[in-house]
Amino acid sequence: MAESVEQLDPTQDLTAEAVGKRTIKGALILTGRNVLIQAISFFSTALLTIFLLPSEFGVFFLVSAVINFLAYFGDIGFAAALIQKKDKLTEEDLKTVFTAQQTLVAIILLVIFIVTPILKNIYNLDSSAVFLFWALGFSLLLSSLKTIPTVLMERRLEFNKYVVPQIAEIVVFNITVVFLAWRGFGVTSYTVAVILRGFLGLIITYFVQPWMPSVSFSKQAFKSILKFGVPYQANTLLAMVKDDGMTLFLGGLLGPSGIGLLGWAQKWAYAPLRFFMDQVIKVTFPAFSRLQNQKENLSVAVTKSIFFVSLLVFPSLVMLVLAAPTLVQIIPRYEKWSPALLALTILSITSALAAVTTPLTNTLNAIGKITLTFKLMIMWTTLTWVLVPVFSYIYGLNGAAIGFTLVGLSSFVALYLVSKYVTVNFIQSVGKPLIAALVMGLAVFMVRMFLPVSFMQILSMVITGFISYSITIITIEPTIIKLIKDQFKKNG
Repeated sequence: MAESVEQLDPTQDLTAEAVGKRTIKGALILTGRNVLIQAISFFSTALLTIFLLPSEFGVFFLVSAVINFLAYFGDIGFAAALIQKKDKLTEEDLKTVFTAQQTLVAIILLVIFIVTPILKNIYNLDSSAVFLFWALGFSLLLSSLKTIPTVLMERRLEFNKYVVPQIAEIVVFNITVVFLAWRGFGVTSYTVAVILRGFLGLIITYFVQPWMPSVSFSKQAFKSILKFGVPYQANTLLAMVKDDGMTLFLGGLLGPSGIGLLGWAQKWAYAPLRFFMDQVIKVTFPAFSRLQNQKENLSVAVTKSIFFVSLLVFPSLVMLVLAAPTLVQIIPRYEKWSPALLALTILSITSALAAVTTPLTNTLNAIGKITLTFKLMIMWTTLTWVLVPVFSYIYGLNGAAIGFTLVGLSSFVALYLVSKYVTVNFIQSVGKPLIAALVMGLAVFMVRMFLPVSFMQILSMVITGFISYSITIITIEPTIIKLIKDQFKKNG
């Protein structure tokens, strides 16, 4: 007998106000998580780029792209469909999804072993890279076993429980990979870290959100899940082809060192997105799904979410671009990344555009406008495969960055289309943070010009940037302090 919705989905009857409060609380929790996780990742990446060669860094980048591409076929939008589903969830739904997903993952593991010799020849992978490939494949199985407990936490907006296994995973992974890289294990450092992370995350997930795995299949439940899941996963497939597929292509064109430099530039250019935007997306998808019939409340919430992301991402990108040349000079053994500085600057433009468009496409998914998102993804995928290879062939590493940025500029088309469905105040949510970030950039640039390259220069730039940005944003948006206080009071 199917379990009651009160047990499986207690947020089903939450009011818009209650959903809003849980959303804000969830965003704060995930922001705190990201502060910790990204701080750990920041220092981990900094150390790894010292201990590892660009070619070793590139191997992990390439192999991860292959696994991410294959992982697409292990989830036909199952998790998203369960989270977005308006109707009550039953044990039949959960068991059906669990059974179907494990079957798909088992097939993927078989494919991974079959294609290993082919990839080994194409990318000249050694035995350590092959073992990493297999370890990442096995991690797909461990990750798929966590799907149902994770979905239950997201539908309930219980992000206080959701973050526990994630924090444990990132701590163990980074400590392990850095220690082993320091000891000279190279690519094998990633292999060991991936396995430890997978097992630990699985154990903790089932501890904080118990659920008894069971094999069962309902044709009716499966069809219901696929109705949303297939279109959603089609968008994910295009995203994989656009991003990870292009990484694989560029790996053959630029070589391990070239793709390693590009991976370094992309990692840092997209770091503000990972730091600030991802947790907002994670919270707003289930929350906006519950507001999809309340367009006025939804529009206000979307405007606020974009403002919050832009408020943090824009100044971070400006500071990153201005500080990177100094950091490359003062950090020991970091000069090897200097060829990627121009690519970092160019890709930062793409990152800034994504800070605006990603929350909008996420909103479209939440309200069921999958077809429009699919059309946008077709446009971005086509442009990526037309522009990036051409510019990469002509200009190499920097050409790839130019190609990605030109694709990002097409996001203005997305803003126009999305506005037909969701009203967003772009002057408020984007314009004001952008102006404040540009003013901050001018102030920081002046400091960099007049101070010699040193740690004190970086410290002075950071302090100047923080003060100038804070003063500017408060001046042009004086209500921001009251807004922040109100949000904390609601959750206090």
